[in-house]
Amino acid sequence: MGLAAAGGLLAAPGVSTAGAADLFYERTVMTAADARCGLFEPQIAAALAAGQAQARGAAIRAGAGKDTLARIERRARTKAAAADCRSGDLQLAADRVRDAFAGYSQLARMTYPGEMAEWRADRAAGTAARWRLQQSTRFGWDQMTFGLAGREGANALMAVATFSDGRAPYAARLIVRDADVTLGPYLDARGQQLSHLPLARRLPPPAGQRTYAAEARSPAGSDLLPKGTKTGWAFRFPADAAQVLSQLDPREAIAVEFLFAGSGGDAARRAYVEVGDFAAGRAFLQVANR
Repeated sequence: MGLAAAGGLLAAPGVSTAGAADLFYERTVMTAADARCGLFEPQIAAALAAGQAQARGAAIRAGAGKDTLARIERRARTKAAAADCRSGDLQLAADRVRDAFAGYSQLARMTYPGEMAEWRADRAAGTAARWRLQQSTRFGWDQMTFGLAGREGANALMAVATFSDGRAPYAARLIVRDADVTLGPYLDARGQQLSHLPLARRLPPPAGQRTYAAEARSPAGSDLLPKGTKTGWAFRFPADAAQVLSQLDPREAIAVEFLFAGSGGDAARRAYVEVGDFAAGRAFLQVANR
C-alpha cells in the first residue's frame, strides 16, 4: 500500500476494531516517517502518536497477538525507511495526516471506552490540580479514582479512595503483571467470553505480579475527591509505574490494595482497574505539553 493511501486511512482519529491492524500499520508508517523526515509540527506528531497507541490497543482487542504486532511494526518501519522524504506521495500522505489530526490536537477532553470501564482524559489548561486521566471504580462499599493527576504539565500516578466506614489505610500498593517473568497477559477466561471477564480474573497469580508501594500518603484534597464526598485518602505511586502500565495489554487489569492495621493483624481492601487505553490517554495528555 502506498504512502498516499496511508494518509487516507488516517482520515478519522478514532479507532474501531474493524481494520484496527491496518490502521496501526498506517499510523506506525507515518510516525516512523515523521521521525526520519521531520514531517509534522510537535502538536500533530503528538496527536498522531496518541492515535497510534489507540490503534494498537484496538488491534489487540481484535485478536492481534504480540508477534503479529511486532511484524506489523517492522513492516511499517521498513516502508517508512524506504520512502523518499521529498516524494510527492509522502507529502500527500503527510497533508492528509495534518487534516485528520489538526482538530484532534486541539481537543481538551477525550473518553476512551473499555470492556468494563473507561478512561477519561482532560488536558485543559489551568493552574488548579485536577484529574488528567482517570478511571473510577467501586469496591464493596468503598470507591476509588485512579490515574494521572496534577496541575498543568504535572501528571502523578495516584489513587484517591473514600471508605464508607471512615477507616484510614496506613499504606497502599499497586499490583501489575510482571512482564519479566510472564509470557503475556493473564486472562483466566475458563470458557467465558473475554469481553465479559471480571477484572479479578485479568491479573496473574502472585508469582507473576510486580508490586509498587505508594511513595506518599495524605488526606485527599477536594479537587481530586469524587463529587458528593468530603474526605478520602490520596496515595502517589512511583513515576516508572505509569510507563509499565502503558506497556500492558489493554485487556488486562491491575489492582490497588489499601492496607489497614487491626488488632488481629493487617487487612487489605482491593480495587481493580482495567488497563484499557491507558497508553492512548497518556499519549493524548502529551499533546498539551508540546
